Amino acid sequence: MDSIETVVELFSSLPTIGKKTARRLAFHLLKQPKADVERFASAMVQMRTSVQECTSCHTFTDREICLICASEKRDRTVICVVEQPTDVMAVERTGDFRGVYHVLHGALNPLDGVGPDDIRLQALMARLGPSISEVILALNPTVEGEVTTQYISRMVSPLQISVTRIARGVPVGADLEFADDATLARALEGRIPV
Repeated sequence: MDSIETVVELFSSLPTIGKKTARRLAFHLLKQPKADVERFASAMVQMRTSVQECTSCHTFTDREICLICASEKRDRTVICVVEQPTDVMAVERTGDFRGVYHVLHGALNPLDGVGPDDIRLQALMARLGPSISEVILALNPTVEGEVTTQYISRMVSPLQISVTRIARGVPVGADLEFADDATLARALEGRIPV
């Protein structure tokens, strides 16, 4: 296999990148100055070498404690539980959450053999002391996310800590006629006064 096809194969192994996009990326890199390609490759190697899990929230960072956990401006009494580090980035983009996070690195999925010991549930429980006022469950609206939400809720409830979940329903700008039945049902269940 020649070097172009090797790069195409490597790119196409990434999530959401098919062969056509992988080929375009490979040819794009061929048109770039060699120094830019070397800087790109070096940055990927450096990222893989230096990035680790935050010792507090378990998101990815190149420090022992991530910038969010280290910030004095964050409300440490509220923990938002998410499945993946990418979910932290999604919530942060809103600019509305001022608490801290806990990343599970997965969700419970007994059919695939993912149990409580396979995700960061024990680390979450270790963080839940008397100073914590609320745990927000911001897990994906999947069967696995729902199972994990219910499991965490049962684990936390004896601790007298408020457990909430993010709202679910029809997205802004969507037409009701195109909403699936489950989404519309959740939107009706979660209705609020106007």
